[in-house]
Formats: sequence, structure tokens, C-alpha cells
Amino acid sequence: MTKIKNHNQIYFLMSLAMISWAIAWTNAKIVGEYLSYYNLIFLRFFFGFLSLISFVIIKKESLPSIKQFKYLILPAILFFIYNVAFFKGVHLGLAGKGAIIVTTLNPLITVLLVSILKKHITKNEIIGMVFGFLGGLIIMNVFNDGLGIIISSKNIYFIICAITWGVMTISINYGQKIINPYMFICLCYFITALLSIPFASFEEIIQSDFDLRFYINFFLVSIGAMSFGTSVYIYSTPILGPSKASVFIFSVPFLAMLTANIVFKEIITLNIVIGGLLSLAAIYIVNKKQSI
Repeated sequence: MTKIKNHNQIYFLMSLAMISWAIAWTNAKIVGEYLSYYNLIFLRFFFGFLSLISFVIIKKESLPSIKQFKYLILPAILFFIYNVAFFKGVHLGLAGKGAIIVTTLNPLITVLLVSILKKHITKNEIIGMVFGFLGGLIIMNVFNDGLGIIISSKNIYFIICAITWGVMTISINYGQKIINPYMFICLCYFITALLSIPFASFEEIIQSDFDLRFYINFFLVSIGAMSFGTSVYIYSTPILGPSKASVFIFSVPFLAMLTANIVFKEIITLNIVIGGLLSLAAIYIVNKKQSI
């Protein structure tokens, strides 16, 4: 399978992926009104798998060996944990601010983990992390509300999201060096769907009364955000590197807050605008070529 090596194309696809992720926070809060978290996880990954399997078959991608399957287990488990925290977080807390907490902490965790593993960090990465961290604190209004706002009961699930996604970014980077990216993504979704089956209630799924509102938002949170958005992110990670790939997530907060404001009337304040600008600056700094 020929990979896309033009970084401009990757940057464009990653930008679209971030848009799909941003609106997914609002979509997730809405679909959470219809089904339990575990049922949503099963359906999300099952349909994500179905949306990709035909593509994998057409491209005639080969299955990984039994030994290679071990590289799929950790990402699948992390996918499951992330999505439990994701759906619980948006149900208990604010969708817009949840997106901000996760998207500002997650890249910092990834860059930090990469630096620890490689025992090396560039000046741009340090400056970018500082900008992103400061932007996140300003967006969450920590300087007025205190640090307790980060670990409150309504936000703790978002902290779990940030940590699990950071670790998952690293594991995905290693796994795709062994397994074809398309096959890797497809099988990760399949295994995650299997992991959710013991917790799902098929009776609830069958008896639920779904309307057009559910179907539109479920399509966006599953096929849009996951089949497209997450697949692009997973595919791009080994090409751009986990640090640069994860820092694109800093672009999510503005659109996430805008969507939440339109749908749920969540207020966009000055601190959100200032913090968002700092977070966007972090993307530029980390991706900027290091000057000698």
C-alpha cells in the first residue's frame, strides 16, 4: 500500500480530522441521552470496523501474524478506556470545556512521554509545551477558579481521556511500524468492539426508540469522528511522529467550544479566546523547523 508522503496533504487531512473531533464532543453528549456508555462504545467501534473492513478487503491487505497481534491489544484496551471516560465525561460535565481539557493536556503528555523514551527534547517542543500548557490553564480559568477545577468530579474523566490518549499515541506509533496502518486501524476497532460486548446490553439497543437527531449525531461521532478522524490521526502518527501528530489536537478547542455554544448555549469567554490562541501558537512552534 502506497503511503501519502506529502506533508501538506497530511496536514490538510489532519485539519479535517480535528474538525470532526471538535464537533464530536457535542455529538457524544447528545447520543448519551439515548443509550448507556457501553452500548455506545460497542456500536461506535462496530460500525467503525464495518466502515473500514470493505476498504481493507479491496486493498487486499494481509492479516498480521499471531505474534504481531500483541501490538494491537494495548491500543484496543486504551481505546476502550478512553471511550468510557469520554462518554461519561460529556454526560456529567460540559462538552466544550471537556474538549479543551483533553485537547490541551493530551499533546503535552505525548510530548513528555516521547521525550522520556528518547531521552531528548528540542527547544521548540519545550516552548510549545509551555504555550500549550499555559493556554490550557487560561481556557479552564484555573487562575480564577483554582487548580481544583481540573480534578473536580465533572472533569476527572477528561483527565483520564488525556492520559490514555497520550499513551495510546505512543503505542500506535510503534504498532504501525510492524502492521500495515489500514489493517492496524481496522483490527483495533474490531478488538475494541469485542472488549465492549460483555458490558453492552443488546436488549437496550433493540428496544431503544431512535430518531433522526440520534442517527445524525451518532453518524458524526462514529463514522465522522472515528472512522475518518481517528483513522487519519492513527495513519498520520508514524509519518509525522507522535509529538507533531498529537500537537494538532491543540486546534480542536475553538471549534469544540463554538459547537457547544450553539447547541448547549455554553458561554465563550475572553479567557477561552486567549487560551485558544496560545494553544494554536503551540502547534506552529512544535512543527516549526528548529533553527540552528
